[in-house]
Amino acid sequence: MLIYLNGKYLDYTQAQVPVDERGLQFADGIYEVALIWGGQFVDLDRHLERLERSAAGIELDMPLSRSEIREIAAELLRREPQKQAALYLQITRGVAPRDHRFPDQAKPTVIAYIKDAPVDHVALQQGVKAITEPDLRWLRCDIKSVSLLPNVLARQHAAQRGVREAIQVRAGVGVTEGSATNIWMVHQGSIVTAPASNWILSGIVRSVVLELARAEKLPVAERFASAEELFQMDEVFLTSTTSFVMPIIEIDGKKVGDGEPGPVTLRLQELYLERLDQIAHVTLG
Repeated sequence: MLIYLNGKYLDYTQAQVPVDERGLQFADGIYEVALIWGGQFVDLDRHLERLERSAAGIELDMPLSRSEIREIAAELLRREPQKQAALYLQITRGVAPRDHRFPDQAKPTVIAYIKDAPVDHVALQQGVKAITEPDLRWLRCDIKSVSLLPNVLARQHAAQRGVREAIQVRAGVGVTEGSATNIWMVHQGSIVTAPASNWILSGIVRSVVLELARAEKLPVAERFASAEELFQMDEVFLTSTTSFVMPIIEIDGKKVGDGEPGPVTLRLQELYLERLDQIAHVTLG
């Protein structure tokens, strides 16, 4: 694997950061994951826009412009061509003696690489299972921070139960999102998903699916649903950069609807996959 690290393209075994790197010691950093489909980046500008918002959220000056990051991404893909993969990009506050305060002179650490992102076709067709978990994250979930310990614990609890995802429910708010996905619900043909706010990370695929749903004239309500409502829904699905539009057919051991992927979910999945293929075809010519 080839790694971009602070201006250099290195073999994975050569890429190293010092012990007092703030991303390592404080999780003082942000990241993005962008899809590569048909050898092309998908919605990279949307990801970079969100990266800039995350940087502003943690008061970190961006060390590179969007065009410079696009050039790095393109060079990584040129050196290691892949048709289907994902770009991982991480920026931290850099290396400095350990102190909670921002360092005066630290230079941000920039890491980028391309990683495998296989498509789970069986899960897309048949659906996956999930559990519910209390949402124990901080109050700025809209920042795509590398500080992911509550998400890690939620996903681990899901794995221990033999299911794909943990749907998080915040006390006094309602259903927020998955440990690494956005959550959607469908009742009598109407779609419900948590609104973009500090309580969720508004996914890039989330924004695209909202556009697709509205173009199809499907009713969409951006609001928080209660845990009780979640179990009354006809359909539930998740979205993310590497999971696309994936049906959830069981939650906490209880069937969602009839236990099969529903028509609204499958239609949005179809539209999203068509969009991916159009992007690859148009870009490739």
